[in-house]
Amino acid sequence: MKGAQEVLPQAEITFNRYHVMVIMNQAMDQVRRSEAKNKWSRGARFLLLKNPESLTARQQAALERIKALDSKTSRAYHIKLALRRLWDQPIREDAEKYLRHWYFWATHSRLEPVIEVARTIKAHWQGVFRLFTSRITSGIVEDLNSKIKTAMKRAYGFKAFAYLRTIIYLVAGKLNFPSPTQC
Repeated sequence: MKGAQEVLPQAEITFNRYHVMVIMNQAMDQVRRSEAKNKWSRGARFLLLKNPESLTARQQAALERIKALDSKTSRAYHIKLALRRLWDQPIREDAEKYLRHWYFWATHSRLEPVIEVARTIKAHWQGVFRLFTSRITSGIVEDLNSKIKTAMKRAYGFKAFAYLRTIIYLVAGKLNFPSPTQC
């Protein structure tokens, strides 16, 4: 953010859903770890971090047992699911009203990691809502970055930057090479 503001002072920063949910998942995991001594918490990390619609029937049953408990982890999980529903709001005004209610709930949860997430979202309130109007995410750039890093790992180093640039074009550039039969 700081670099973008220095180089592009007029740019409006947008926080995408993925990064907002990452900080919420980290907070929920901190809450779970604080209760790690409980018998039910063994093996619960994966269930709590995975999207509910991606769980198998057996995993869903185990998650339902965890959600039914009166525990800090269960409360944090419900708050996480509520934050996830923010992105289902059709228009910005509905989303803003929804997030204000979520913020109140999160800040009154008595779960310090969740309260920190709520404060972080509050500090970047406009950037979170800019996604509803701009519909711009960093997904394309992150995908390209991933491809470049993979190419660099496969190459085990380069003698010159020109070689690296060529590999990047080959891996990430959507180049059309004629097939040998067309030559």
